[in-house]
Order: sequence, then C-alpha cells, then structure tokens
Amino acid sequence: MRHESFEHFFDEGLVEAHLKPLKHGKEASVHLFRANPRTTGEELVALKLYHPLDRRDFRDETLYRDGEFIKERRMRVALDQKTRFGRELQGSLWVGREWETLKKLDGGVAVPRPIEGTQDAILMSYIGDEDVPAPRLHEYQHDDRDELASLWDQLHRAIERMLYRDVVHGDLSSYNVLIWDGEVTLIDFPQAVDPKKNRHAQSFLERDVCRLGEHFERRGLHRPWQRIANDLWTAWLFADLVPEELRGLAT
Repeated sequence: MRHESFEHFFDEGLVEAHLKPLKHGKEASVHLFRANPRTTGEELVALKLYHPLDRRDFRDETLYRDGEFIKERRMRVALDQKTRFGRELQGSLWVGREWETLKKLDGGVAVPRPIEGTQDAILMSYIGDEDVPAPRLHEYQHDDRDELASLWDQLHRAIERMLYRDVVHGDLSSYNVLIWDGEVTLIDFPQAVDPKKNRHAQSFLERDVCRLGEHFERRGLHRPWQRIANDLWTAWLFADLVPEELRGLAT
C-alpha cells in the first residue's frame, strides 16, 4: 500500500515505483524510488518524508528561529506557546527551510539535488546504488590516513562554501555526512540558519566543526578544531573584502 504522501510525486510523473525504505529517524524517514528519468534526470531518487507532529523532535527550535521574521502575531504566539497549530506551523517551517537550503546550496556545495517538495516531503537525488545506500561517515571504514585526511578536507571545504552562501548547518555530525566513491555529501538541513540573521550562528558553527572533529580524533586525525571554526567565522565576517575568485569559491 502506498503512503498518501507519495501520491503527489506519482501524480506529477516524477517517480515510477517505491523500491524500499532506507532509513527511519526521529523526525523523518527516507525512501528509495525508481525515478522517471524524463522528469527528474535521475534513475533513482530519495524521498524524505517527515513524521507526523507527535513523532517529531523539535528540540530547542527557538534558537534556530532566532532572526526569522514572521509577520502574523497569531503565528508568532502559536510558535512560542507550542500549541497544536504552532507545532503544525513549525513542522512546515522546518520542511520549507530544508527545501530552501538545498536549493540555495545546490551546484555549489556537495548536497543532494532538490527535485520537488511538498508540506511534508522532499524528493531529492539519491547517493548510492540500488543495492546499497551511501554509508554515513560514522559507519564508514576508511582505507588509510590519507583517505581520512581527504574526507576532512572535503568537509572543511563544504562548511566553508556553505558559510559563504550564508548557511550554517546547525546540527552537523558524522551522522549526516554520506560517503560514496570517496566523496562526501552533506544531508539534513531543516535546522540550518542564516549567519546574517541568527545570533547563535557562530556557536552552531563551532559545534558543527567540533562534533566532526571528535569523530576524526577518534580515528587518529588531529586538528585544532576550535581554531578552525574561529578562522572560518572570521573569514566569513570579512568575506566582502575578498573577491570570490580569490577565495576559490566561484561556481
């Protein structure tokens, strides 16, 4: 039996068959579909389906909403008081934020390509093959120290490129980085923040870098993680003074 949230993607001719579930998390499940290549440009696609309200974990969403402008007072009150309407609104905000962030980063940062979004699901490009999805960094077995260093260098670059596009992931760890053919892909962006608006963005960035650093430290790669985070933030603050081509960030 097909989930009703899948119907939009079948009706739009984007997918042809639901192959299997890939992951069940606290806030969403991910499913593998055979795509319609004519409409998606892909053979396989992943659909991220957000759980119903009572199964989602919103954590300290007020920190992530800092700096967001919501015009209607009724909506602001509902969000602050966490009423049922407020939770529904928060859910749609999180899905919308992930969709907008993926579109913002697509083509410049290693993220899945966003294809189509609804209020409770996002269809995106798939990382892996039909038999095996790309493993997450925390479960990936690297070959040697050189590969480990390469993975960190790619992540460092991805975090930098995100920041120059005014995006801080906000919940980055070895659990939302995929590895496939030696390349990293960052996933899970519902809590992403704009450092120009959110007063907590610097602390989120520091936490992202240091969490990844803990993973690499356990595997024998040592770097000054806090200093790296500080340098990234300082470089972003003064980014307008440096031409993009000199930063090596032109896409």
